[in-house]
This record gives sequence, C-alpha cells and structure tokens, in this order.
Amino acid sequence: MTAASTPSAAFDHTKYRPVTPVALTDRQWPSRTVTQAPLWASVDLRDGNQALLEPMTVEQKKLMWKLLVKIGLKEIEVGFPSASQLDFDFVRWLIEEDQVPEGVSIQVLVQAREHLIARTFESLVGARDAVVHVYNSTSTVQRERVFEMDRDGIKAIAVEGAQLVKDYAERYPDTNWVFQYSPESFTSTEMDYAVEVCEAVMDVWQPTPEKRCILNLPATVEVGPANHFADQVEYFIKHLSRRDCAIISLHTHNDRGGAAAAAELGLLAGADRIEGTLLGNGERTGNMDLITLAMNLYSQGIDPELDLSNPDEIIQVYTECTNLPVHPRHPWVGELVYTAFSGSHQDAIRKCLKKQQPDEPWQVAYLPIDPQDLGRDFQAVIRVNSQSGKGGMAFLLERDHGISLPRWMSLELAPHVQKASEQVSGELSSDQIRAILDASFKREAPLSLKGYRLDREGAEQLTATLVDDKGEQIALAGEGNGAISAFMDAWQRHTGSTVSVVDYGEHALGEGSDAVAVAFVMLNLDGKRVCGMAEDGDTVSASLKAVLSAVNRGLESSARSEAERAEEAGPVAV
Repeated sequence: MTAASTPSAAFDHTKYRPVTPVALTDRQWPSRTVTQAPLWASVDLRDGNQALLEPMTVEQKKLMWKLLVKIGLKEIEVGFPSASQLDFDFVRWLIEEDQVPEGVSIQVLVQAREHLIARTFESLVGARDAVVHVYNSTSTVQRERVFEMDRDGIKAIAVEGAQLVKDYAERYPDTNWVFQYSPESFTSTEMDYAVEVCEAVMDVWQPTPEKRCILNLPATVEVGPANHFADQVEYFIKHLSRRDCAIISLHTHNDRGGAAAAAELGLLAGADRIEGTLLGNGERTGNMDLITLAMNLYSQGIDPELDLSNPDEIIQVYTECTNLPVHPRHPWVGELVYTAFSGSHQDAIRKCLKKQQPDEPWQVAYLPIDPQDLGRDFQAVIRVNSQSGKGGMAFLLERDHGISLPRWMSLELAPHVQKASEQVSGELSSDQIRAILDASFKREAPLSLKGYRLDREGAEQLTATLVDDKGEQIALAGEGNGAISAFMDAWQRHTGSTVSVVDYGEHALGEGSDAVAVAFVMLNLDGKRVCGMAEDGDTVSASLKAVLSAVNRGLESSARSEAERAEEAGPVAV
C-alpha cells in the first residue's frame, strides 16, 4: 500500500478566500428560461487580438472582419485606436473604404482620459454608426492597491470620462453615437458601488428608452461560480433606477472554465447583450465563446440569429488570423465532437438514426444536434469504432510506398479498404491498398490542371488554366496567403460556390531532385466535406491537383445524388 502524496508547501489553499455572497433576496433568475438570442457583440479584433502572441496583421484583421460580418454580427469592437496606430489605421480603412454594411456598428475601446478620447473620435470621423466604449477599474483591489484612491475618486474618473465622451460626440453630429461604459472588474466590485458608479455615468449621458446607453458588466477575471455572477447581475439590474434606458451587456472570461455558463445565467438574470469572441480566444483562458453560447441556444430550438452553418470556414479563418489551433473536443465544432469511439455509443446512434423521422424533433442518443446542420458527415459518426485495419493499413502504405497518411485521410480511406476486404474475403496487400487509395481519391476529370503562375509580391497572386472534359480551357485568377488559399479565392470568384480548406497535408515520396510530392486535402465544398489527393514533381502543382481532385469528387457526388433523386422520382408524366 503506497502512502498518500504530500502536497508541496506552495500549494496552499488557505491563502484564498471565497467570494462574498450577494445580498439578494427573492432571486428570480433560477426560475426563468432564455427564449431568444441576445444582442451579440464580437471583441475578436480588440480583446482577442491583444491576447495573441503575434497580433493580427492588417490583412488578417480584414479577413476576420469579413467573417464576423458574414456570420451576422451587428456590433463589432474593432480595436483600441488611441493606443495603436495599426488599430487607428484599420478603423480608418473600414470607414474610408466603406467596409461597414448598413445595420452594423463598429465599436472602439478607450480609457477615461481626454487625449485618448480625442484620438478615438478622430479615428471615427465619417462613421455612420459607432459605439464608444469607455471604462475604468472599480474593484476594491484596483482602488486600494493600483490607483490608491477612494470610492469618490474612482467615481470621479468615470464621470469625467463620460462627460468627455459626450462633449466630443457633440462635435461630430453626423454620426449615430452609442455610449458604452464598463466598470472594469465588475465581479470584484461591491455591488452597491457598481450601481452607484453606473448611475453617475448615466446622469451625465442622460439616456432615454429611445436612445439607450450600454452598461457592460465584465467578469474581467472570473472569480466565482456562474450562479454568483447571475446574482451580481440580477442585483445590479434590480437596483438600477433607469433600467429602461440601458442595455445591460455581459463580458465574461473563462478563468474558472465557466464563461459560457456565467453568460447563460446572466441572461436569465436579465441581461440583454453578450460580448465574446469566436472559439473563445482571449486573455489567460480566454473570453466567452460566442459559438458555444449561440449553439447552446440553437440546440434548445432558439434561433441564435448568427449563421454558424459552416464551422469549417470559421475555423479556417480563425486559425489563419490567430495562429491558434482548435481543440478536437471543442464544444459543438471540434473535429471529434460527433465521433463515438465506444461500440455501445455507435450502436445506439445507429439505432436512433434508423428511427429518426424527418418531421419530428431531433432525438438521437449521444448527438445533441444533427451533425449535418454543421456540415458534418454521418459517415464519420457511424464508422469510427471500426478501428481495426486503420493502423495496419497506414503502416503498409508508409513501409512499402513511402506514403504517410494524415490521420483524417486514414479515416476517409478506411471504409473503402474495408469494403474491398469484405469483397475478397481475405487479406489485402499493400499494392492493393495503394490502388484503392488512388482509385478512391485521385480524380483528373471533369477538370484538370494545365498550368499555373504564382506571383509572390505581398498577397500571393495565382493565375491558373484548367481544362474540362470537353477540352475547353478555363482561366482562373485569385489571391491569398498561399497557393491553395489563392486557388480557393479564384474558384469562388469563378463559380460563386463556397469552398474552404478543412485540412491539408503533403510530403515528398523519396529523396533527391527527382522526388515526387504527394498532397492530401479535405475541403468543405458548399457545406459538404470532400477529400482529394494528387502527386506531382512540383509541390504547388501537387497541391492544386489535390484540390481539383477533391472538387471533381464533389462534382461527381452531386451528379450521382441528382441522378438518384431523378430515379426515385420516376418518369415524368406527359
């Protein structure tokens, strides 16, 4: 019997204190239900960006902006223009190049200091709709240990900032201004004092029910459980004298892993608006993940009012702009979240899918939503427990043919190998497996690559010539951060279809100057995943041919589906 381990003397829980309970009687939030989506506000380009090891470039910011607009966000915090020339220039680009659609408001953050506020308004000249977000810290520890000021002194900073924002806004009457105030570190502020400071700010701004201000309650650091935060929000709302003149906004962080839960309970407590980032990027453990909360609502039959139907595209842009990976178990959109490795889970899923009717509410064991809503294939769900053969299959291909399959490609190939092994009722050789790989994922028709040109000055410019099965040439042109992204851009311009790269891999077959490159790609083509592969002596050609193989397979699948539907419909009566 081994002795219990003794914790290090440094691991001492006694130096911490629990949060102080909120003096809230007759709390109402536990008995309420969320029935509609909140107002959403993205802070990816500000809060998310400042947390990156390498902040976004201008091009990455533009790419992220387009995605945020595309999925339907109406309020987007675009930066801290008084603190960064890059942010200032990005705000000017948005305004001067008319990049802000009707109905979308840009939001900027600024501290309660005059020269910063002046610079902020300078950045916003010509904006149609803008939210100016001013803040200062109000928590006990910030007051006593950082600013060394009493309550009145901190409140005076907030009031002065509010007055300056109001005064500067009056100089630019052509813009529809919305004022937002955050008592930073709200969760560590005495609740009566948080109300007092926000009331003082409202006294300056004089909002009305027709033109409300935004009071944003940030869990700058998540210090307590989600139910405690809900108590704080409900207390704040109950004690705010002009509730109908304010939009109550929440900005939760994930220090305790409860950002989404705190936001959900905060909505039950009466909040109207949620700030967060895509996939939870942000300081320390991150901001509240907008996708998680929106999909939580979606799974309860509530329209999230955001278009999250193509998570592959969201993940592609997110990773390209942040250089951060997405965990395969990330809620709702991770690569493995609809994958069951347990045989009993797989069996239950299969049985439920057989009984699921198209006109009834979704009820499938282990699948809280229909994976197809997010472009995920049922094949990935129902085959995942057939692990036998994958390891050996990959081993033989690498040993005998030098092909190192990415794991996702192994999963795609496995059903084809399994089907072939069942047909021959015996063992398949490595040559047979290689032939199955080629036959399954190489397609040179109806489209093939005749040639390409790649110019690497700034954004990469690609021109390519394709040949269709009738011998006619098709000219494509696009730009991107690499050859494949430029080809994606060119294809979308030419066809109008939506395409994005889910995963990609390539390596050399052999060594030396005559080595051939083999490339594998998984695309999301108009909401459906499809894979392709190709080989070529030129790595760029191999990449582009792999993409075309996937596109050809997608076209082949669409044609087959159309033919099957026509056959099911039967002959047309004349």
